[in-house]
Amino acid sequence: MTLFDENVSVVPAPRRQRRRGAVVGVWALTIALVVLLILTFLPTGFVIQRPGPVFDTLGTAPNADGKQVPLISVDGATTYPTSGTLDMLTVQAVGNRERTPSWLELAGAWFDPAKAVLPIDAVFPEGETTEQRDQESAAMMTDSQKEATAAALLHLGYDVPSKLTVYSLTDDSAAQGVLQKDDVIVAANGTEITDITTLRDVIAKAAGDPVTLQIERDGAAKTVSVTPKKATTDGKTTWLIGVSLLTDYDFPIDVTIQLNNVGGPSAGMMFALGIIDTLTPGYLNGGKNVAGTGTINAAGEVGAIGGIRQKLYGAKDAGARYFIAPKSNCDEVIGHVPTGLRVFSVSTLDDSLKVLQTLRDGGDLDALPTCGRS
Repeated sequence: MTLFDENVSVVPAPRRQRRRGAVVGVWALTIALVVLLILTFLPTGFVIQRPGPVFDTLGTAPNADGKQVPLISVDGATTYPTSGTLDMLTVQAVGNRERTPSWLELAGAWFDPAKAVLPIDAVFPEGETTEQRDQESAAMMTDSQKEATAAALLHLGYDVPSKLTVYSLTDDSAAQGVLQKDDVIVAANGTEITDITTLRDVIAKAAGDPVTLQIERDGAAKTVSVTPKKATTDGKTTWLIGVSLLTDYDFPIDVTIQLNNVGGPSAGMMFALGIIDTLTPGYLNGGKNVAGTGTINAAGEVGAIGGIRQKLYGAKDAGARYFIAPKSNCDEVIGHVPTGLRVFSVSTLDDSLKVLQTLRDGGDLDALPTCGRS
């Protein structure tokens, strides 16, 4: 039996060559993974702004011990039941100077209408510590609550005496060595001073000449003189004494606003509306879910705020159907209103109250001013 043919050569089967396309694909995947890894850890110069917690000024909020207490409480006056919501909105910053968002997080935020990508300097100014930022934000919140309380009580007919107090001085302040923190400014060039606007008018009228200030320091009356410094803003000349001021009020009733770990001035208008609803019979909002934002001063003037696009989405997610926005923010509102949310623009507390009255009475909402229609 012949098992082998010595004249036949046995040739091994040829090795299958790897397809070129597969090799290219492997390398492309490898490079993509490396890029992905780099983008995950490479520092950026941006932070992400997104909707933050929503608080109902007619509801409750946690105190320092975590216990739920009324967000607005009043002592010394009759209060009334409320219904529906008057929501105030917040925004959160994702990232800080110690840890910025990754490029992948930024890419996701760019395509999310509820979020905004901002330069880090716009949120965390160079040279300002986190502690300084938190202190400034807390001071603005305290001032906002005072202004909102004053606006509400003045609207309701209460007598609310006020005084203007020095909070801080700038490094190059014209008042360095003249004014001190907690000085109370009583008069300027013979004009009684009870608010910042009046003081600014007196300084502007002096046009660079020394301004004589009557102040109270530690309970004692003093007279001092400050020569304002010239500054140019948007091509306009202004005169500054270089101080930050707070208005203190002597309230006839005790109004307490309980809100921990939230800073800034943007909730002022909603605080004022919540106080008015608490102190008046009936439901100011007609029992409906309403949200809003805006600074406010004692005169009831509503001012612009930051992060309004994120607040619009925060309001929608919280179940609000109606939103009250500062007229001065309308350029940021147009084209960015979530579906199902109706936005009304206001300039004053009275404007806001008119919106709520129309909602309560079932009036013509189409007749109310909106962003894009006066």
